Amino acid sequence: MWLLETDGTLVPFILRLTLAVVMFPHGAQKVLGWFGGHGLSGTIGYFKSQGVPVPLALLAIAAEFLGPFGLLAGLLTRVAAFGIACVMLVAILTVHAKVGFFMNWFGTQKGEGLEYHLLALGIALALILGGAGLWSIDGLIVR
Repeated sequence: MWLLETDGTLVPFILRLTLAVVMFPHGAQKVLGWFGGHGLSGTIGYFKSQGVPVPLALLAIAAEFLGPFGLLAGLLTRVAAFGIACVMLVAILTVHAKVGFFMNWFGTQKGEGLEYHLLALGIALALILGGAGLWSIDGLIVR
């Protein structure tokens, strides 16, 4: 089954751990209010204020919060990576591309550029194509 297949190599393992570690704090902000976030109700309220329907907001929140757990375990890696890729692509197209490429290191821009989102999108696409790699539940299921 293509959804779970993987070559069992080290590179996808490193990619999925990296993406999980980077994405988890963003999901925790949105769901738990950690790291200065607004929690689930505040995040849903923000999405609604931007015209995003609640079901789509919940999908985006789930991708950022649950996706890292799937990536850490290597469980349904392609599904988790696809969810994160969708969130990053929408963030680039709707918010960050108009700011430019670079992050707002010095507080001189009107928002954050797209470089972080582009990196996360690239890692997610690599995982969609290559699967979970070494030490994954996906690999155990297929074997």
